[in-house]
Amino acid sequence: MASQTINGKAFEYALLIEFYECLKTITDVSISKNEPYKTAKECFDSFNESEQDTFRITANASFNFLIDIEPRLTNSIHKDDVLLLELASDQAGQTGDVRDVLMMRSSQKWQIGISAKNNHRAVKHSRLSNKINFGEKWLGISCSDNYFNEINPIFDMLSDLKSKDKSTKWTSIKNMHQVVYLPILDAFRKELLRLSREHPNTVAENLVQYLIGNQDFYKVIKGNKKVEIQAYNLHGTLNLPFEKVKPKAKIPKLKLPTRLIEIVYQENSTTTLLVSLNEGWQISFRIHNASSRVEPSLKFDINLVSAPHTLFTNHIFVN
Repeated sequence: MASQTINGKAFEYALLIEFYECLKTITDVSISKNEPYKTAKECFDSFNESEQDTFRITANASFNFLIDIEPRLTNSIHKDDVLLLELASDQAGQTGDVRDVLMMRSSQKWQIGISAKNNHRAVKHSRLSNKINFGEKWLGISCSDNYFNEINPIFDMLSDLKSKDKSTKWTSIKNMHQVVYLPILDAFRKELLRLSREHPNTVAENLVQYLIGNQDFYKVIKGNKKVEIQAYNLHGTLNLPFEKVKPKAKIPKLKLPTRLIEIVYQENSTTTLLVSLNEGWQISFRIHNASSRVEPSLKFDINLVSAPHTLFTNHIFVN
């Protein structure tokens, strides 16, 4: 596993354990010791004690905040109303659910989830290739034949290079940005604009839901001596009261975009497109090759550049 993955899984485990320790004196709570739990525990156990403490202190700070805005974490309706804590499998992310840590009360038909990030803010890593219909996969609307006709020659060339010699490096392609990146990005840009013209509301909304996640969630970003908590309350399922117990702060609902405004290249860049939508959403798509050897697919590093001003964000400083 790459070190970023190990760090991420260790942080997920720290959140789960810290929430369990803090909640067990207040309410009935149990942990699902599934496969993701075992993997995350191994990652956490691979760190020394002071590093584990750092993970747990950060997790604890986020718990102290969430307990104030999610009264259902601590309130049950009867003795069998047990709060279940669970780590999600990586497969969930492929269907558009980005939550890593789940907290559920089946008696209340209620759950919330956390997307745990360790020192990074990327929202998604998606691929492009001539076998991937990104329109179908991301938006539920198929890409056109024109799009595939434009990208096929480039991916075919990459396939040929690979089949001639598996160890061919990307650096061996002269003017790679002009020959590979730019034509692929141009075709992607044209196709996304076309899809958006033909299905304006659907494309804008589905794009954000695909990238951000189709379930409401809290994003907990562990930084250096601080933790940032963002609330993606797209469907209004976060921050619910429990009977007469109201949350101590109000989390506004986030508005999804209804139209795509423009797609432009980032200044002085041949690798990054900026997609602007209404309601204050802007997303960057940076294309890159995932490995040093040539392969007939490319990866996007996708980041949220700006979100609606209604995105609830809280910074907590930790020692």
